[in-house]
Amino acid sequence: MLFLFWGKELNGVSAIQLEDILYKVDETPILTGITGSFAEGAITTLVGPSGAGKTTLLKLCNGLLSPDEGRMTVLGKAIGDYEPTDLRRTVGMALQQAPMIPGTVYDNLNLPAVLKGETLREEEAGRLLQDVGLGPEYLKREADELSGGQQQKVSVARTLVNRPRILLLDEITSSLDRTSVKEVEELIQSINKKYKVTIIWITHNLEQAIGIGDSIWVMMDGELVDAGDRTILQSPRTERVRQFVEGERV
Repeated sequence: MLFLFWGKELNGVSAIQLEDILYKVDETPILTGITGSFAEGAITTLVGPSGAGKTTLLKLCNGLLSPDEGRMTVLGKAIGDYEPTDLRRTVGMALQQAPMIPGTVYDNLNLPAVLKGETLREEEAGRLLQDVGLGPEYLKREADELSGGQQQKVSVARTLVNRPRILLLDEITSSLDRTSVKEVEELIQSINKKYKVTIIWITHNLEQAIGIGDSIWVMMDGELVDAGDRTILQSPRTERVRQFVEGERV
């Protein structure tokens, strides 16, 4: 059965563990002292003002960037022990703009397989589309003719071709209309529950963070300033977080 192994238990091992992570650009710290873990099989939402380092953190999690100091493990294995291609198949990523290559929906879904020297069977491609709420009839549609919400669903389906254990989402609903936002939220929750895939989701929408996240990280100025359940946003424990929450709700 497709993706059956996603439900495998790892006996309490965190999906991603970070210990005192430092990342700099031209000697300027972008992330400082990040220590924490993302629970396996859970949805963690990341919030914080622009420039807080959230996207940088995601790029560290799938090896697009490497920390200057600190230790990271992915599914109990040091991140540096992964081959880069294996790491990015294990830790998939979907972006805000959902970039499509020229061609059909099938061409886009087949891209990860092509990069491995393989071909995605149309039957499997059709099942992937059904997993994201689109029918197999979309396979022959031109990708650039789809709505923004449909393109985002195809982007998620394309990420699933590699059967990731962890899925990183960077503001994937920020440019969508309200109906499409709801559909994508339900899609991600369904994937999380059905396959036990770990989700780490950056969002500027505090209601979304509270409603979707099993846990929440609040980042500011390259630091993790608080982490916990939804109450850390509903009843902030620090003045710094309280001011951020109030500013976002204005």
